[in-house]
Amino acid sequence: MNTLVSKPLAMRLRFRVDEMWLELADGRHLGIPLAYFPRLLNATQVQRDQFVISGGGTGLHWDELDEDISVENLLLGIWDVKTVDA
Repeated sequence: MNTLVSKPLAMRLRFRVDEMWLELADGRHLGIPLAYFPRLLNATQVQRDQFVISGGGTGLHWDELDEDISVENLLLGIWDVKTVDA
């Protein structure tokens, strides 16, 4: 059996109250609680919306928040373990 496995690529990101929703190039939608990413949870909506889909879709980046998220890690259930600076 030959199975083609492609790297997950982000196409669109949006926010709802306390969640972010990621749409992947293959059509999947992934909902992630912002509680897993303290910098995003404590950011304003304007700050959250200032992201860049980086690496051709392999990552998400917020310059002002100093936050980088790997799309592959999201699918593996690897969340942010850092805490927000006081």
